[in-house]
Amino acid sequence: MSEQSAAPSKRLLAEERRRMIVDYVEAQGRATVDELANRFGISTVTIRNDLEQLARSSAIARAHGGALPATQTNTHDTPLNIKETRYHAQKLRIGQAAATLIRDGETIILDSGSTTVEIARQIRQMKFESLTVITNALNIALELSGLPHIRVMMLGGLLRDTSYSLVGPDAEQALSKLSADKLFLGVDGLDPVVGVTTPDPLEASLNALMIRVSRETIAVFDASKLGQRSLSVITPVQHLHRVITDSSAEAKSVESLRNAGVNVTLV
Repeated sequence: MSEQSAAPSKRLLAEERRRMIVDYVEAQGRATVDELANRFGISTVTIRNDLEQLARSSAIARAHGGALPATQTNTHDTPLNIKETRYHAQKLRIGQAAATLIRDGETIILDSGSTTVEIARQIRQMKFESLTVITNALNIALELSGLPHIRVMMLGGLLRDTSYSLVGPDAEQALSKLSADKLFLGVDGLDPVVGVTTPDPLEASLNALMIRVSRETIAVFDASKLGQRSLSVITPVQHLHRVITDSSAEAKSVESLRNAGVNVTLV
């Protein structure tokens, strides 16, 4: 049974339900309060409260009697807790696909982001005899802490509150002394002409160094990021080895990436 074909059979936690509301509104283009109440088997009062909370965090746009998708923009750095509510089902599939590429004994870099944290959550469920994870993200380090046979190396630096990530000269100095087999790079925008972009210049500089110290770069992002441009360019698309995104990606954009020599996986 698909996510959007029937209401859940049991009562969901508020956070999980709100993620599913955002996914539904974005997939359908709109939703009414009554429609959502019937779908999730809860009162219209609870649904209105959910929509108010989601609207305050800019995850959806409130409309008379219901909700519309939030306007997607990469001109501002959206807080991570809001990003995690958007396209969560797609990010989960992307995280699962990315985790299958990790081999025992490797050293990997997990960039900060709402999709890369899904990779960390998959790693928690996998059995490795040895794995080293380098990250600049506090939440990813916490996800992987205390796991046997997984060594976590945390980069220092300036904390960015919106993304729970550490950036700046200290982070770059620490990273410059390391090397990795694979980098899983979170993406705020990917334009075939401009390249991979992010709103923060310090984040872009650190991401560019992550690419230089890694043997393979794998960009992970939901399809809404395709065609988007942000302030700071990280790298041209030709420097990506692989892209993992969801199956709603526009065919023209996928073709452009493949023509640039990028291996594209749709999930």
